[in-house]
Amino acid sequence: MNSSESNQESQSLPKSLHRGSLILRLMVIGLVILGIAGLFAYTAGWLTPNVLTPTKIIDRFEQVNGEHPGFRRNHAKGVCISGYFESNGGGTVLSKAVVFLPGRVPIIGRFALAVGQPYAADAAHTVRSMALLFKLPDGEEWRTGMNNIPVFAVNSAQGFYDLLLASAPDPATGKPDPAKMSAFLAGHPESAKAIQLIRSQPVSSGFADSSYNSLDAFRFINAKGTVLPVRWSMVPVQPFQPLNPAMPRESDTNQLFDALIADIHSHALQWHLIITVGEPDDPTADATLPWPPDRQRVDVGTLTIDHVESEDTSPARDINFDPLVLLAGITGSDDPLLSARSVAYAQSFTRRESERKSPSAVSPAETTKLPP
Repeated sequence: MNSSESNQESQSLPKSLHRGSLILRLMVIGLVILGIAGLFAYTAGWLTPNVLTPTKIIDRFEQVNGEHPGFRRNHAKGVCISGYFESNGGGTVLSKAVVFLPGRVPIIGRFALAVGQPYAADAAHTVRSMALLFKLPDGEEWRTGMNNIPVFAVNSAQGFYDLLLASAPDPATGKPDPAKMSAFLAGHPESAKAIQLIRSQPVSSGFADSSYNSLDAFRFINAKGTVLPVRWSMVPVQPFQPLNPAMPRESDTNQLFDALIADIHSHALQWHLIITVGEPDDPTADATLPWPPDRQRVDVGTLTIDHVESEDTSPARDINFDPLVLLAGITGSDDPLLSARSVAYAQSFTRRESERKSPSAVSPAETTKLPP
């Protein structure tokens, strides 16, 4: 058959076949669009109203703390820092991650208070956090968010959501309803034990002499393929000073941040990165449970922070410190909080990046002010 005959045959096909082919293509396109729309609807919780979603968690933060455009929905009040991490090579037996090879890599990060209100007064007993991004020479990044408490108060996304509800201030008193908190603890005995442990720990005087813990468990893979359960901590070189009892529980200043800024202006601050190696039976799926104190602890290097900057001018303000942005040689564990934190952080990041940025409570003038 020549090309002329082929064209004539094509032109002689019934119009209904051409119409059917067009309808089929339109149906396929429609199904793709419907699938995408369904994915968004599922993520937002429209199709599963009783399922806890990242949208619902972040909505609850906004309900409890109010709406603060441009800020993180939790750990909203903070100051940015930079410096470097110097590995001593001791971590190479535990993990093949390049960050543990001997040498220095730059870091950028953020100190914050675990509050959803960016202009809240510094409170002595508020949980403090250190978030870091390690910038590796090959373009890899390691992001980690750590808190100055020994364990998480909850072990699941639902538990966290329930705790938000229980700790929401009563409009009549401005304080959480004790009955709601009692009901939460009765329904979450793991949280009751964790909170008791958290409250039993001494509180340091400020950001500079606090230890910061990963809380969640992770896994290290070394060059031989050995997999180890681990948690990590930043342990300060600065000596521990107990919290001054004269410091009020609630303050009308940025005194915790002011002290941190003054410290960094006067001298670089340092922490040792300590890796705690778990045993096979140690819990990795429950962040409310501590590991036994006799576990192997390996000092793998020193973090040095020598620069402080307001969020108003630092690129760290726009970093999502997703705990699952990891290096080759480091993976997440079976802890459900890791994926829950990751998707909730993404939801918070997406919202604040589309919003107008408001000035930070810790201003550029404050971070550039030299100590007297």
